[in-house]
Amino acid sequence: MGKTGQTAGQKRILITGATSGIGLALARRHALHATVLAAGRRPAAEAREVLPDGVVYVQADQHEPEQAAAAVLSALDELGWDGLDLAILNAGTGHAVDPAEETPQMLRAVLDVNLFGAIVLSQALRPRLEAGQGRLVLIGSTARKGAAAFASYAAAKAGLHGFGRALAEEWRGRIAVQVIHPGPTDTGMHARAGHDPGPLLRLFARTGTMARLIERAIERGRAVESIGFARFLGRGEGGR
Repeated sequence: MGKTGQTAGQKRILITGATSGIGLALARRHALHATVLAAGRRPAAEAREVLPDGVVYVQADQHEPEQAAAAVLSALDELGWDGLDLAILNAGTGHAVDPAEETPQMLRAVLDVNLFGAIVLSQALRPRLEAGQGRLVLIGSTARKGAAAFASYAAAKAGLHGFGRALAEEWRGRIAVQVIHPGPTDTGMHARAGHDPGPLLRLFARTGTMARLIERAIERGRAVESIGFARFLGRGEGGR
């Protein structure tokens, strides 16, 4: 991975979980006006098939939080980014099972990707975000309040909510921190998790719609914001 031709004045943006779902939609949108470093678990050859031209990719699997953070920092060094304008930590995973049937390995995977990985990477990015007077955005979920069949996912996102709120206070005046909780979105995660939402799937937001709403939430700058059914259906931007 070599340096890209960053245009003077362009923002430097990191997006994790950027090869599918909301993360991919965000990478495509930001690539139109910024220099984007996309991180994900896919091999580079597969990532290149979906990411837009000009986006730099680093394979960083959040199932291994410490190794993923090290890979991202190495990629930032290679790009020569000593500062960072925006980091969107979006990587997520889940399993649709009865909590009593969830193995310790499954539980650890959900907590590592959705919570521990975000904490480790946030800490690792602090010097660059501070140098760039940047913004850290943690992508949670409205499921944090409790969701049937997604107990560990809800727990992880609830933990991320608490971590983000605390970090916003601790880093106040140095780094802006936001937690944004998307509502049901047609990302394919439910299918991968083994869950069929049935007719409700028609009401889920499209990934492009949710990416637009997340961008607007970032612009508003509130420390915590949720984007539920009412928000995207009320705008005539319902899912498929």
